[in-house]
Amino acid sequence: MGWLSDETGLDRCAANHVALTPLSHLNRAALIWPRREALVDGPRRWTYAEYRERVTRHASMLHRLGIRPGEVVSTILPNVSAQVEAGFGVPACGAVLNTINIRLDADTVSYILGHGGAKVLLADTQFLPLAEEACAAMEDPPLIVEVGDPDAGHPPTGRHPVYEDLMAEADPTFAWHMPQDEWESLALNYTSGTTGRPKGVVCHHRGAYLVTMGTVISWRMTLYPRVLSVVPLFHCNGWCHAWMTPLVGGTIVCLRDVTAAAIFDALADEGVTHFGGAPIVLNMLVNATAPRPFDQHVEVYTAGAPPSSATLARMEAMGFNVSHVYGLTETFGHVVENVWQPGDWDTLPGDERATLKSRQGVGYPMMEGIDVFDEGDVPVPADGETQGEIVMRGNAVMKGYYRNPEATAEAFAGGWFRTGDLGVRHADGYVQIRDRAKDIIISGGENVSSVEVENVLMHHDAVSLCAVVARPDDRWGEVPCAFVELRDGATATEEEIIAFARARLAGFKTPKAVVFGPLPKTSTGKIQKFTLRDRAREAAKA
Repeated sequence: MGWLSDETGLDRCAANHVALTPLSHLNRAALIWPRREALVDGPRRWTYAEYRERVTRHASMLHRLGIRPGEVVSTILPNVSAQVEAGFGVPACGAVLNTINIRLDADTVSYILGHGGAKVLLADTQFLPLAEEACAAMEDPPLIVEVGDPDAGHPPTGRHPVYEDLMAEADPTFAWHMPQDEWESLALNYTSGTTGRPKGVVCHHRGAYLVTMGTVISWRMTLYPRVLSVVPLFHCNGWCHAWMTPLVGGTIVCLRDVTAAAIFDALADEGVTHFGGAPIVLNMLVNATAPRPFDQHVEVYTAGAPPSSATLARMEAMGFNVSHVYGLTETFGHVVENVWQPGDWDTLPGDERATLKSRQGVGYPMMEGIDVFDEGDVPVPADGETQGEIVMRGNAVMKGYYRNPEATAEAFAGGWFRTGDLGVRHADGYVQIRDRAKDIIISGGENVSSVEVENVLMHHDAVSLCAVVARPDDRWGEVPCAFVELRDGATATEEEIIAFARARLAGFKTPKAVVFGPLPKTSTGKIQKFTLRDRAREAAKA
């Protein structure tokens, strides 16, 4: 089907078929714009020629450390230049990039390093204690390479090989390992463990390349954007923005610490034109004290939870155009966008425009289908009311879960990726999330498993039964709220329960409130979480 009757001599060859990879973007940019500014990290700046040389040295450094194609290199880094360089340098060595969330606890980091089989770990000096604790718990830990940041007050300790020393010794002419097959693995990104241990999502070169192409279209980009790296590069590789930027000759501006002051400084001093961030970032900006003015129009992507209409209105007044997007680790980041419909939508009152903007939307150009299915895998009516599971298919879907074929088969059942998110489809075809399957709590852009928090609380001697749900929060969007039944005769305070959890969980996973009393249950003994969510929402209003 689709073949000519005689295809003799029409085979693929080196002249007409090259594996798609984001590595091509940097090679092309260095040829076209060798003297153009490519990367900014505090006072340090690199042109595209210098940027490519550092990536080449990065690949050479890893090769000299014994890394071979297909092996895993992990990072525990904030959004600094070394993390951006690793995005190209690790695959240029033929290796697979595994960026680890700097907010995780040591036990989870140790699990990720072991499950992924990391051979080398690039660790920022600020987070070196986390890396060392995680590695100390392993039988076969990776080699730690320390990445210092003296400009930010974190000079290297010298306890491990130092990144810049190894980079200086590396070969600036090292030949990049370009993928022969675009299905080769590019990155190994771990989920937030919303149903237990995190799962390793394997991303391919083809998907990352097409996400960069689709984002340029959907973000209405022209040449030479200045992109601020607000989205953590350990979240879906920063939504592929660092891989995308060389495609359009742009500049990546690193942001080590996400604060309103730092963002406004980047806008005013660096001329930033684009950035992405969770709604907490938007709230931070609109509530900033004496924000610095800037002249340029700024495009903002937000994802995680719909921003409030008041926040959107204030962002618009400050000079930001906010676009709502949606995606998952399993889809390389954003693959659903709220495409604005000019004309009728422009004339609507502010609240109505904000309501339209809060919908997740339609698929990106590289996606082939976004739908909402009922339990029988039938598309739900496009009435904006009937709920089902959001499903997807397209070129920006993962290869699968690493070393977990059962979970992969479940996720791809019926030829669609099952997101686990519940939503509706509106009459105009736009999808909107209505609830989170598996009780995911999104706090400051981080996914929190209610099951994980509940398991920790159940270890407290005074706790008989507990349930954790999301409570709305002005700053974080959502925070965990715990409802606890105590054992007969036992006593405990809210402060005690929170301290118990904080000692065993990352800070963003720790409940911010504890409510004591009997938990509502069905006739079969299941906890009625929807009732608890209502209580949490009412308490947040009080």
